[in-house]
Amino acid sequence: MPTQPDMTTPSVPRPAGETPPAEPAFETLQHQVAVFARRAEQTRLGGVGQARNSMDRAAYLLLNRLDQDGPTGVKALASGMGIDSSTVTRQVAPLVDSGLVNRTSHPEDGRAVVLELSARGAARLEQVRASRRALMALLTEDWTAEERDAFCALLTRFNDALSELHSPGVPAS
Repeated sequence: MPTQPDMTTPSVPRPAGETPPAEPAFETLQHQVAVFARRAEQTRLGGVGQARNSMDRAAYLLLNRLDQDGPTGVKALASGMGIDSSTVTRQVAPLVDSGLVNRTSHPEDGRAVVLELSARGAARLEQVRASRRALMALLTEDWTAEERDAFCALLTRFNDALSELHSPGVPAS
């Protein structure tokens, strides 16, 4: 009778001498991260109410970064987000066209572009943030404040580790 494969043993080849982790949590974690990624993409975790799913992830992250950092050059924005300048340029174009971001010349180097959140962009970002906060409140309504704080701390730590793995020196947020 054939035996069932050991689901805690990854099928990915490992360097010689490296043993697989014995901790079953790694199996659960990899599966739950995959489920989360799928569900997050399906719903885009876009919030509740009128603003639900009204802003894509790239736009949200760009607007959020500009809100945090203030007026920023394309290269600095790309570096801070761990993406290349051409990606920022492509992603910011519709935000400029829709009036959410202003594009101006750098005050010291007229050839360089500076991006900044417009008043309309700030209002739109706050609308989306409020919708997303409402969704998070709904999803965690039966959690204690301590559970929410612990989840936030661990998720931030996880995202920071992913960011460091893929783009050393670039913060996850």
